[in-house]
Amino acid sequence: MSELLDHAATSDDRISRSGPAVLATMIGRSVRLSSRNIEALLTSLVLPVMIMLMFVYLFGGAISTGTAYVTYVVPGVILLCVCFGSATTAVTVSTDLTGGIVDRFRSMDLGGASVLAGHVTASVLRNGASTAIVVAVAVAIGFRPQADPLHWVAAMGVLAVFVTALSWASAAIGVVAGSPEAANGFAFFAMFISYPSSAFVPIDTMPTWMQGFARHQPVTQVVESVRGILLGRPAGAYVWSAIAWSVGLTAVSVLASALLFRRRTR
Repeated sequence: MSELLDHAATSDDRISRSGPAVLATMIGRSVRLSSRNIEALLTSLVLPVMIMLMFVYLFGGAISTGTAYVTYVVPGVILLCVCFGSATTAVTVSTDLTGGIVDRFRSMDLGGASVLAGHVTASVLRNGASTAIVVAVAVAIGFRPQADPLHWVAAMGVLAVFVTALSWASAAIGVVAGSPEAANGFAFFAMFISYPSSAFVPIDTMPTWMQGFARHQPVTQVVESVRGILLGRPAGAYVWSAIAWSVGLTAVSVLASALLFRRRTR
């Protein structure tokens, strides 16, 4: 951290004039912070795998989905993985704001957009790594997707757009949270929202009063998009709905985080 600040201080004029240089610096900082927080990194990488193994081997035999349960549940676990991983952005943003480092950045004329965008980009990269691990373990225990390379790119694209949206929403939560501990509560909410969806069980098996919410919430749209693309099923309507949810959430979250950050750092 001190090396980054010294470097930024000695090249203040150059960085202030160059938006890409600021963003690259903040992204590099956020990635390094993630790699050094071993406990959080292991949690974001190992927890989704443990949840997947639990569902497949403990609950899978009792859940009827019309196909092998591992085939059904893997897209849902991937979504749970990205929801949890994206939500940790709230903690890192809140840590910056409560720890005083943002005041140092502001004294060097670094804008809030670059600071937040660095955290969001690091979140997308972290989630890419955790998704790769989940897919690798899933294939080892019997997941057999039908996708060709182009369909894999499409599925990862849908996930990336959704991860970006959730990460910006988490950044906004981190700005308003009074402490990193308070911001951490958002991670549990983000994980919970995956359960009343089609991620782990068919929606038709849920209580009637819950089905409407589960069918139309954004996690279901993304899960069914990824599931359809990877398993060779029709997914067009879900894909467009997932993208619409993601773009809308991103737009609202970027605007909210910018306004809130400006107010918080006056």
